[in-house]
Amino acid sequence: MSTVQISRPVLGCIADDFTGATDLANMLVRAGMRTVQTIGVPGAGDEAIAAGADAIVVALKSRTIPAADAVQQSLAALQWLRAQGCSRFFFKYCSTFDSTDAGNIGPVAEALMAELGTDFTLACPAFPENGRTIFRGHLFVGDVLLNASGMEHHPLTPMRDPNLVSVLARQSSGKVGLLRYDTVMRGVQAARDQAQQLRADGVKLAIADAISNDDLIVLGEAFADLPLLTGGSGLALGLPAQYRRAGLITEHGDAARLPSVADSAIVLSGSCSRATNAQVAHWRASRPAFQVDPLALAEGQPVVVDALDFVHRHAGETVLVYATSAPEQVTRVQQTLGVERAGKLVEEALGRIARALHADGVRRFVVAGGETSGAVVQALDVRALRIGPQIDPGVPWTATVDDDPVALALKSGNFGTVDFFEKALAQLAQATTEPVA
Repeated sequence: MSTVQISRPVLGCIADDFTGATDLANMLVRAGMRTVQTIGVPGAGDEAIAAGADAIVVALKSRTIPAADAVQQSLAALQWLRAQGCSRFFFKYCSTFDSTDAGNIGPVAEALMAELGTDFTLACPAFPENGRTIFRGHLFVGDVLLNASGMEHHPLTPMRDPNLVSVLARQSSGKVGLLRYDTVMRGVQAARDQAQQLRADGVKLAIADAISNDDLIVLGEAFADLPLLTGGSGLALGLPAQYRRAGLITEHGDAARLPSVADSAIVLSGSCSRATNAQVAHWRASRPAFQVDPLALAEGQPVVVDALDFVHRHAGETVLVYATSAPEQVTRVQQTLGVERAGKLVEEALGRIARALHADGVRRFVVAGGETSGAVVQALDVRALRIGPQIDPGVPWTATVDDDPVALALKSGNFGTVDFFEKALAQLAQATTEPVA
């Protein structure tokens, strides 16, 4: 009597926010790995989620919570991923290294290292396709340093120091070093040799320079065998090829295929990043949009009801519902309401809107902003996502793993071209009917 051999996932990933998780999953699918993303750590009875997957990405919402809580959640995710059979692990954070001086990148990375029994790993948020490059330990966004990119005004995680070695050192108990570009450009063996020297010098976490995809391929080949890697999705670029070379996975040409979903759609935006502001402005120039005012929410005005009425009045059209605003407006709101309350009011409102529209039959959601994406998937009670094809670098379409699938494009605030919303909606029809090679 023969038995069917069910493949076990190789790579277990822990992401500190929802859009970051999707960004990483997108990279893996593009490289031919069948990838499932879970929303939080699955509970008992959800083991079937991993069936047939090469990689699992656990999406946490741990970027801005207290460091101790982030560590606890990340270790719980690691434990579940190990139970599914994963043997390699990846801690994913934003390509702009979003964090605070107190954490959470350093504390989580060190806790995962301790649990896995390893004394060295890389930290590399580089993502050249989206303009994130690292040179001499300094992070560039496009042609400017991180602290001149607009991220210095981020309401939750303002980034005012572009030197990632110093940023990570302030968060970490272990020694932080630098794997320099002049070493990476010499290839795999040079990178390995330098890493050995760093380890001998007592370095536990090494920022790795990278200015092109070729550099990321080098890093992937050099360090694919490490129990843990940390960084942006770009660092995962070279991993699938190494896993195939080692016989751990096979390539799947239809890894990005999604099921068909109903065509009613909505765009929800809570991010106040420079990129999302431009995307909202582009949409508003020719399409219907409703603005969610946090001050009106705080006053108890029926903003959610008004938003839903607006959507219903534009039946047959896709509507944008947004809380996106310019930095100076964000500052005024935060001064009035406080940072935490302002963000919570917007997230709760957009989550309620999403839940009501889903009940009305909407099955396609384009969402901008990591916090907003988290609120929406929680409002829709999403447990797991199948990862589809890429819309823009770092942003794929996804579909829920259930009998009545919902399609979701979960966009990090900083990602996407100015016409991202329109592009995403136009692409989905093809994505759900044709396999992507």
